[in-house]
Amino acid sequence: MGDSGISEIPKKCKACVIIDEGPDFRVEVQDVDVPEPAYGQLLLKLNCTGLCGSDIHYCLGDLGIGPSAFGVRSPGHEGAGVVAKLGPGVTGWKVGDRAGVKPMWDVCHNCELCWTGQEQYCAKVIHTGMMTAGTYQQYILSPAIYTSRIPDGVPDEVAGPIMCSASTMHRAIKDSGLVSGDWVVFPGGGGGVGIQGVQLASIMGMRPIVIDSGDEKRKLVLEHGGEVFIDFKEVTDVAAKIKETADGIGAHGVLVTAWQSYKDSMSYLGDRVGGKVVCIGIPPKDMNLTIAGSPYHMISNRVSITGSKVGTMKDTEATLEYARRGLLKPIHEVRGLSQWAESVQQLKEGKVAGRIVSFVVVSGLATANYVRSSHSTKNSMIQYTSVYSVSPLSFATQFRSFRLIPVLDSSFPANSPVTQHAKGL
Repeated sequence: MGDSGISEIPKKCKACVIIDEGPDFRVEVQDVDVPEPAYGQLLLKLNCTGLCGSDIHYCLGDLGIGPSAFGVRSPGHEGAGVVAKLGPGVTGWKVGDRAGVKPMWDVCHNCELCWTGQEQYCAKVIHTGMMTAGTYQQYILSPAIYTSRIPDGVPDEVAGPIMCSASTMHRAIKDSGLVSGDWVVFPGGGGGVGIQGVQLASIMGMRPIVIDSGDEKRKLVLEHGGEVFIDFKEVTDVAAKIKETADGIGAHGVLVTAWQSYKDSMSYLGDRVGGKVVCIGIPPKDMNLTIAGSPYHMISNRVSITGSKVGTMKDTEATLEYARRGLLKPIHEVRGLSQWAESVQQLKEGKVAGRIVSFVVVSGLATANYVRSSHSTKNSMIQYTSVYSVSPLSFATQFRSFRLIPVLDSSFPANSPVTQHAKGL
């Protein structure tokens, strides 16, 4: 669990801030002012934050706009911690309550979309880490009305990434309209976002088909809800194999988190009537991608293409409940806090053994970073028992299998759960 004891609130706190936003950006840990909660706001002390691929694109500014346009220096949108202070007018929360911050910091709560559970499309949405200080900061503000409660039984290092990645996949599956028994394809499903979708689809009774490559990914997928694994390096006609597998017809749905897969996604539906492609992964702004499909085929088979954005407040609650019940399983890699800036830089430059997909910072007495990463160097890995996810907004693809590597700071308390777990490996 997180650190629920709130001592005196400091005037300054640590934050990982963007330096020179753009192609040559870097990040560094600095001391920043601890904000004061305004009316209706909570001051949160974060114990964990996930590092998502979309954070890198915020730092690069390659979506057409960056945090600097809003005066924001700290990115991040997968935070988990506790309430440190209540602003005026806040009811229903108390100091020490566990709380999470999502990609959407707040919405208007007063439009048709907000009233109907589609608040992720609210025209007045405020994006965490872009339009307001993000979760790469130990103390941040969060509107009490839109802060997610973290239930007991879900550790902070699990809850943080759920705020974005798992809840987004939950929303995408709901938007797909797929039901129990349907065949659903996950291109790159052995990776971060994909494996989370595989788990959720399996939990909901669907039949996941994963397209990926390698024995490690095969094992990972088949142990975590995947029914069929197709190695694209071994199978020359993937679409034909999917059709053969899915009743000789084709998949009911394709959930695309890796934008490189859009070009082939329609073919995976085969001859399935009512098949649907769900677009989740966002390509870089300068990539003019299209999804190819014959109008005749789409008309004849009632094929549809839809998009799905991040998860709602309700999606986050539902996904946290799956985690509380032990149905949604994580994988961690551990790094010391001193490697925060280095890890972001490595993710940006692709200079990791595989790829760092996201990372979690544990602050307070027990200080460590949890990095969700993809690795291929076998003799440097230690198997852990569960699987994390990464944000569907991430542009990173070609994930490898996940592993846990303990790398502890010398200041790490000997009696901390992370230290004890690492010693037992």
